[in-house]
Amino acid sequence: MTTHVTETPAAASDVALCHFEDMLAFETDCWDVHESLKSAEPDFIVVDVRGPASFAKGHVRGAINIPHREITAQRMAEYSKGEVFAVYCAGPHCNGANRAAVRLARLGLAPDLVFFLGDNVYWRGSADLYKSRFDDVYEPLIRE
Repeated sequence: MTTHVTETPAAASDVALCHFEDMLAFETDCWDVHESLKSAEPDFIVVDVRGPASFAKGHVRGAINIPHREITAQRMAEYSKGEVFAVYCAGPHCNGANRAAVRLARLGLAPDLVFFLGDNVYWRGSADLYKSRFDDVYEPLIRE
């Protein structure tokens, strides 16, 4: 009997290996970002691509705010071509990180771009589940 899982044949191992290795060239996840931010000098820049009001309500500690619409050649000129950007937005209902990735790639920063898999919703969810592990990185609320 065929189920919804098996109605499409699984990929061959060599095809699957190429696919998943390629994915990792473009994506990271909350845990990897969290662990890497513990470094004294992280080798990447976390970019929250939501608007300033959303950023002010909470963001990943150390993240800079560059709304995706503001990712322009002029704005990004201060960064070298070798910088690695981990971009995130509001969550699965938001395509801001994808739009930011497109803009960065158009500026020639594609090889140095990592899509922050999970976005803000997942980060907050992880923080709620693992308070002691994530409290040091996620800024739940910033007030002026």
